[in-house]
Amino acid sequence: MTINCKGTLIDLKKPKVMGVLNITPDSFYDGGKYKDEVSILKQVEKLLDAGATFVDVGAYSSKPGATDISEEEELKRILPVVNLLITNFPDIYLSIDTFRSVVARHCLENGAAMINDISAGNMDDKMMQTISEFKAPYVMMHMKGNPQNMSQQTNYSNLLEEILYYFSEKVSVAKSYGINDIILDPGFGFAKNTFQNFSLLQHLNLFKTFGLPILVGLSRKSMIYKTLGTNPDQALNGTTALNTYALTKGANILRVHDVKEAVECIELLEALKQTED
Repeated sequence: MTINCKGTLIDLKKPKVMGVLNITPDSFYDGGKYKDEVSILKQVEKLLDAGATFVDVGAYSSKPGATDISEEEELKRILPVVNLLITNFPDIYLSIDTFRSVVARHCLENGAAMINDISAGNMDDKMMQTISEFKAPYVMMHMKGNPQNMSQQTNYSNLLEEILYYFSEKVSVAKSYGINDIILDPGFGFAKNTFQNFSLLQHLNLFKTFGLPILVGLSRKSMIYKTLGTNPDQALNGTTALNTYALTKGANILRVHDVKEAVECIELLEALKQTED
């Protein structure tokens, strides 16, 4: 349960937190909030101080029905931020949320540590080769379709069987490219309705059969606020509740907007573990 980030081994036996930095104007929760150097640096400092091991930067909104943007626009948004963060936080482990190999390559060349790909290579057949070249950790997520049409692709003959088979294929391909550090993300909210999301969370432990770290991204998502009849702004308590449950089911990385609360979940469960016979 270790991954190699820029020459440093990070042990995921004790779960870690990945803080989210969205630099898109249309993200579902904090879109447009971080659009200048001062606000970006202040937010990243807050994430790191609260205990984030990784900071995940995204310049392409992948919320359901999001506007598709060009590769050029994505690069224009993300590269200055990567350079800004590496300059100001030289030891930061930057994760880049992209499905484009060109974006991944430029960011890795400029100091990013890992790639978080919502399509697991489905939307760019050069992605895995790029990851292999840089020997970077690779988060592979499950999704059907793309952000523009995934909400219409929630039909499964057997949800869990299909996702497990998907990952068995993807892990095999990744290993054939020589990718050693693979992290699985079941893709909560991506081509899955609310009931399916809860079913996936209930059976999260099944993904431990791969012997690979599991990343869970539940933070302030619609499965929480729709169930509670609220909105993303009021979904922190629900996020904390489900993150705690995900940890008991084997999650190794929590991808969140609110790092302090996620770190507290981990610390309290670790304290509970100390009492086990």
